[in-house]
Amino acid sequence: MGNAAAEGARAAVREGPVDAVMMRRTTSRLLSPGAEVVTDPKELNDLTLLLRGHIMLLIPEVEAATAWFPDDDVPATCARACLGEARMKLNVAPPAGPAAGIAHSQKLARVLNALLDHQENLSDAPPRRWSRKVS
Repeated sequence: MGNAAAEGARAAVREGPVDAVMMRRTTSRLLSPGAEVVTDPKELNDLTLLLRGHIMLLIPEVEAATAWFPDDDVPATCARACLGEARMKLNVAPPAGPAAGIAHSQKLARVLNALLDHQENLSDAPPRRWSRKVS
């Protein structure tokens, strides 16, 4: 791998429909210290749907970025694991009850933050050449 991998990952991220700033603002509504607890069921439902939509948009972007890195690339492998976790979170139905609904939304917000972190890390990655050590 060389410059092509990092450039490909950067291009994949730049061309995507992702507004990372807006996504971070959305997650901060649930995760930032001192954030107000969302008590209105409709508002919580809307926030949960927004988080799910953000994750659905971001999954293919992170996948495209990881495609440029070899299977043994550590940051890309971590991002691939996060993609699996994100898909699992999307398959979980929101539980009944306000406290469980808030916890569910917070889990979605955390996985969205992780995907955003991986997207940034892969797009900013310097060219890496990993070699497997033979003992």
